[in-house]
Amino acid sequence: MSHQVFVTGGTGYIGAPLLAELETRGHRVRALARAASVGRMPAPARGRAVLGNALDADTYAGHVHGADTFVHLIGTPSPGPGKTREFLWVDLASVREAVKAARSQGVAHFIYVSVAQPAPVMKAYIAARQQAEAEIRASGLAATILRPWYVLGPGHRWPLALLPLYWAAALFPPTRAGARRLGVVSLTQMVHALAHAVESPPAPGDARVLDVSAIRRQRG
Repeated sequence: MSHQVFVTGGTGYIGAPLLAELETRGHRVRALARAASVGRMPAPARGRAVLGNALDADTYAGHVHGADTFVHLIGTPSPGPGKTREFLWVDLASVREAVKAARSQGVAHFIYVSVAQPAPVMKAYIAARQQAEAEIRASGLAATILRPWYVLGPGHRWPLALLPLYWAAALFPPTRAGARRLGVVSLTQMVHALAHAVESPPAPGDARVLDVSAIRRQRG
């Protein structure tokens, strides 16, 4: 079944390959972008770029009309302890605007990339994502929430050095759950998990969570 999908963050690290994957699978995609970023979108999705501001639903909501699925990928680049304001003013604020746009245009399924939790670090980042999840659930939209910890891919490979530590931690009962919950996934796994979510929406009003283990089950 072909889906009509609206994507925010379609020019980013996860968004650009996701657009290409969705197009390959026969879905029709529109993606929000700034004028300076349109060139980073893959063709033919580039021809259906929507120019607007992710922090203001009124600049793009009309272009969401007709979509049955909304994928929200906006987030602060390279999140760290010094970016608490960005987590609130960009990450959380953009989710609120996206939910507003999705509801106003009758979207059936909202997909959101959150973060693995709980975790001993990045507390402000996780708190913003938890609040976003809560507001998505409260919206009444059917939702899929993905919770990766770190997504390995081009330019994002430094955690490879930590993989032996993850494997060792997964062997011991006291650290096993945390190692599995906060494990890394590949960019290909993430893209396929998102595409699979598009193609298999939950029941109306339901909210499901895909953790690291569920994302890893995708090929790649």
